[in-house]
Amino acid sequence: MGPDLMQGAAMLDTHGDVARMLQDSAAEVAPAKDLARVRAQRYQQPGFDLAVWTLIGEMGWLGLRASADEGGAGLGMREACALAESLGAGLLPEPVIDVAFCVRALEGEARRQMLANHHLVVPALNGTAAPATRLENGRVQGTHHFVPGALGAQAFLVATTGGAVLVASDAAGVNIQPKPMQDGSFCATVTFSDAQGEPVAADFAGAWEEAALQTAAYLLGGAERCLNITLEYLGTRVQFGKPIGSFQALQHKSADLALQIALTRASVYSAAATLDGTSADGAARQMAVSRAKCRAADTAMLVARQSVQMHGGMGYTDECDVGLYLRKGMVLMNAYGSAGWHRSRYARLALESETQRSGG
Repeated sequence: MGPDLMQGAAMLDTHGDVARMLQDSAAEVAPAKDLARVRAQRYQQPGFDLAVWTLIGEMGWLGLRASADEGGAGLGMREACALAESLGAGLLPEPVIDVAFCVRALEGEARRQMLANHHLVVPALNGTAAPATRLENGRVQGTHHFVPGALGAQAFLVATTGGAVLVASDAAGVNIQPKPMQDGSFCATVTFSDAQGEPVAADFAGAWEEAALQTAAYLLGGAERCLNITLEYLGTRVQFGKPIGSFQALQHKSADLALQIALTRASVYSAAATLDGTSADGAARQMAVSRAKCRAADTAMLVARQSVQMHGGMGYTDECDVGLYLRKGMVLMNAYGSAGWHRSRYARLALESETQRSGG
């Protein structure tokens, strides 16, 4: 284990009282042991509960990273990741990370207004590519695919060639086409046809890195809960007169999965410490995020697939909870950069860093 991961591992038992309080509040809204609300929202537009969204706004989760004078809590990425981890364990369907992205990206009065009124604003980005949407005389032209939370959004924070623009979801020229996702949630294809927008100051780059890391933490929480469900099942399913969890092959497999989760947690919180610190440059911060997001996506899918397999035939049924974690992982593994994209970015940045050190 490298020094960065050792630092992340050392933080695991030192979340602090604030982080633990956030996790406790998350468990009330998204209880990991009761997925009834999650199941009820599947395939039902908008894919989440607007009443619960109001509660989330009142709890202050969206402003964790905003300063106190802006109406936020002024907390760090460690706390934000601790919250996201608990939300992942309970498969929270509400788009907390995506809306928090907009809070983090917006600046000044726009951020204050969003926090004060609990506005549900979601980002309309072009993934990891440069924006193709045009801004001409305050009018927005273009199409964005896979926009999260779009069916319940009040507005979109749109990345355009002319900068960031806020566009109301009910504005003339805005067309929202629902797209069901593998886990029963919904995204949308949003087309702007000469839609009136309000140019705003926004830092997309910094917000994107934080959202990627919070998504990694969400995947981490889901993976750990999925494994715990499986371990409970292995302890109760009896075959040949004994619990199948006593079989050595399944014990080895479970231990391997637990190790991957531990390494992922160390990577996520090491990256959180890097973003919270002031000594790392932009490349180091990006590398930390890419390492965490890549590992979290791979771990979430590995744990979910192995958990389904260890459940046997019932693991493939829709009624089995581990299947919900598999489907959520399939949806989120590519959010804010796929594992492959993050591997490529990490390799490029590492090469550039090594070239600079060697004077090449």
